[in-house]
Amino acid sequence: MTDAAARLIAACDDPGAVADRLRGEGARVIRVLGQDAPYALLRAAGFAPVRMVPRPGPTPDADLLAGDGTLSHRGRSLLQQIVADSSGDALLFTHADSELPQLFAAVRELLRTGDMPPRPVHMLDLLHLPRESSRTYNQGRIAALVEWLSHNYPPRHGEGDHAQHGGGGAPQAAGPADSPLRQPSAATSPFRGGSSDALATTTDEERTRPAAIAHLTGTLRIAAIAAAHALPPTEWRDLVAAATSDSEGTPVFVLGSAHYSTARQRELATRGLRMIGDDQEWGDPLVDAWGNTPDTPEGFAEPARLTPRMLAPAPARLEHIVARMEKLGTTHAIIVESDRDEATAWDAGWFERELGARGITVERIGAPAPLPAADKGPAPARKPSDGRRSRKSLASLAGFGAFQRDWFQGLRAQVDGGAPLAVVNANSPQEILRAMDVPFVVNQWWASIAAAKQQSPRYFQLLRDHGYPSDAEAYSSQGLAAAFDTDAEQAPWGGLPRPAYVQAVLGTDATPRIFEHWARETGADLFLFERSIESRLEIPLDWWDSLQDRWDEVIEPHRIALMVEELQAMVAQIEATSDRRFDPVKFAEIMDLVNEQEDYYRKTRDLIAGSSPVPVSVADTMPATMVPQWHRGTVWARDAARDFYEEVRDRHEKGEAACLGEKLRLMWVGRGMWSDMGFYQRWEESHGAVFVWSMYLALAADGYIRRTNAGQDPMRALAARFVTMGDELRMPSWAGAWHVREAESHAVDGAVALSDADPFVLRALRRAGVPVLSLDLDNYNREASDEDAVDRQIAAFLEGPATDYAKRRG
Repeated sequence: MTDAAARLIAACDDPGAVADRLRGEGARVIRVLGQDAPYALLRAAGFAPVRMVPRPGPTPDADLLAGDGTLSHRGRSLLQQIVADSSGDALLFTHADSELPQLFAAVRELLRTGDMPPRPVHMLDLLHLPRESSRTYNQGRIAALVEWLSHNYPPRHGEGDHAQHGGGGAPQAAGPADSPLRQPSAATSPFRGGSSDALATTTDEERTRPAAIAHLTGTLRIAAIAAAHALPPTEWRDLVAAATSDSEGTPVFVLGSAHYSTARQRELATRGLRMIGDDQEWGDPLVDAWGNTPDTPEGFAEPARLTPRMLAPAPARLEHIVARMEKLGTTHAIIVESDRDEATAWDAGWFERELGARGITVERIGAPAPLPAADKGPAPARKPSDGRRSRKSLASLAGFGAFQRDWFQGLRAQVDGGAPLAVVNANSPQEILRAMDVPFVVNQWWASIAAAKQQSPRYFQLLRDHGYPSDAEAYSSQGLAAAFDTDAEQAPWGGLPRPAYVQAVLGTDATPRIFEHWARETGADLFLFERSIESRLEIPLDWWDSLQDRWDEVIEPHRIALMVEELQAMVAQIEATSDRRFDPVKFAEIMDLVNEQEDYYRKTRDLIAGSSPVPVSVADTMPATMVPQWHRGTVWARDAARDFYEEVRDRHEKGEAACLGEKLRLMWVGRGMWSDMGFYQRWEESHGAVFVWSMYLALAADGYIRRTNAGQDPMRALAARFVTMGDELRMPSWAGAWHVREAESHAVDGAVALSDADPFVLRALRRAGVPVLSLDLDNYNREASDEDAVDRQIAAFLEGPATDYAKRRG
């Protein structure tokens, strides 16, 4: 191996060492997380951008600070590097995937609590759906980046030399007049829409890179692409020119999970394979983006400048891959699946089938071997089904089952009569559909019905039979599974009708993959809502007391404006493809009904928090909340919430209790165990332990109310409701403070959490003194869970930490 090749590989695999060297040479280093960051813009500003990528090895500091719940090993590795770094280099995060905003929020929380020394940090919330609303939003985010860079650019002697090499050192707070970003003349500033020398130089340099690496394949090609995001441009170009690829090995095309290092390529080389092209995040898509580097800062706001693979439509990707393979002269494809890469997991089977149909040999690396059709393996032992039924104690819930069945049969009749059905995720703005008389089913409600009818294992198998995973966001994929269900006798409630529309907010990397495949399999129209990120470093921690009436002040206006445009686009899509029309008067009435309904939940939550013994448990409050929530905006749902509150109030006034021998009060952190609601009552008789809190009633109480005053637009209020949805449950700072407040107000003696619980929530609870039991348990896919072991864990927790805490609390 030549010295040039070794240096490119080292820069790829250990960019931190490059950052250390550049810093030692006096460069202004900025560490970048996210492949869609505008590197040319950062270099034009005088910084030396160096990517930060996961590295192998243990992550003790990250594990201690954040646990290993929602962050993948990649996320924990990145956090480990950040907390172990004492350089003070600025950090720039992007929204290239769903984990990076979570990581940014984790760093923000660590800075807030003093667990990390202060350093410049910025979140560049670039969006990527090809819409004008996304472009407008991105323009504001690019402008905010420029402003942040301006305030982190102290003057130095020899400035010009470092800037020409893409250099920069640890940014410090400085007056904006000190920065070349703040030149008084718009014509000479690279960040005022002009064509300055600095930006023109970095732009031209990036555009010539594709030709510079055209001779490289395999390990060196991956290394060169990655090294371009770490090394100064002149040094990189010299190394690339001196590097020569080995031409041995069967040429292959690679797709799937991102290659953060050369490890995968070296693995392929040992098998006699040589990559000559790829379709993965840190490969040829970046090379294509280099060739289209914009001339102005505004150009970096183009949503489709560098589209993450999870948002690129699979059929378009397929045609691109096939054309590239034909041009490159290979018929051998490798699909790489890294651990916990759920977006790739949802695409791998489809690509394997479709590429195979084109005569292409396909191998999958890193994926679990599918079970043979003739031997699915023994089903794990389960508790009897009657052990999963909860004891219903409230009269106000008694009619829910009949109402739900009647409603669903009525919905089926509407669809049979020609009405367009929408199936939407729980965080999708359903109020618009109701105002347009579009019948809809909430995806997660359907999953709960499938679970309650014990159909989940069969649905998992239906997914596997069609090449889709059963263990990647199983809770959100049951609607797609229903599309393959042809067994009318076993189908829950007669089966889910075929949808005309499927809709979701881009909350996870798997979401667009599930919904795109779902739309294609059923012929439905797809609408994905952009998910903007709370990118401020200082946010209101007591949001639960301000969002109801002051949402227009608390939430950033550009985030509300984006969601309003998204809602309007959704309306336009439905009006263009159906006979349904949006009724603004009806919509305003629906918004008022929702606020009334949530006000009753707020009163119920507060009553429960102050009651001892508690009159109801979560086995009552979860269905009492969620069933009407699926129907929010209707008179029935408002009245159901009112009846629920009045019955709980009456029980409290009569001294009735969920558990007469109440000794311990517990909170449940995470999604509900809808397939085993009796789980929550299992501990009342044996330990006097009552689950008094779950996110369902609490979020209804604090997260949904958006009142409007005279002159305020109900559409903006709806946007404000959904802009923050999800932050309350799992975004550090937002979620941690809220859960602590709820634990204190409910006087809980311990918290029991599922595997999907946010680790910063658990950390905040522990720091507040609340004992926490974290279970390695999925609320939905429990095929491999050892339920007896889980029961033993809970019993030990109740008899130990929870009891000890209750005694200390008095």
